[in-house]
Amino acid sequence: MSRGLAVVLVVVAGCLVGMQAPVNARLGRSVGSIQAAAFSFIVGTVALVLIAAVSKGGLASYGNVSKLPWWALIGGLFGAVYVAVSILTVRKLGVSGLTATVIAGQLGIAVVIDRFGWFGVSRQPITLTRIVGLLLLAAGVFLVVRR
Repeated sequence: MSRGLAVVLVVVAGCLVGMQAPVNARLGRSVGSIQAAAFSFIVGTVALVLIAAVSKGGLASYGNVSKLPWWALIGGLFGAVYVAVSILTVRKLGVSGLTATVIAGQLGIAVVIDRFGWFGVSRQPITLTRIVGLLLLAAGVFLVVRR
């Protein structure tokens, strides 16, 4: 895959994530917030299982799951927390406030993960420019969520 295609795919995925919270919040107004999160994951799970079934390796590669460290198996839990929290908070923060805050959280933990090399990633130092970037992002969140 080319770098350009990767960027386009990530932008599209980012747009979908930006639309996810308000769509799920609308569902949540009808069925309840946690119920909407569960339904969202059911739809996503069905889609992913179908895609996995026709992808290289099919469903047989799930046999390797038992060889992984425990923390490699809880990514879905993180996604579930994100979806539930976004449904609960998007009406209060707005989509832009939710998105800005999520990105700040993502970048903050990313810097920590890089620093310590958690989850098998290569270690990256916490530099002054990274700290300044985090502070600017925090200022951006403040400006986006304040009324």
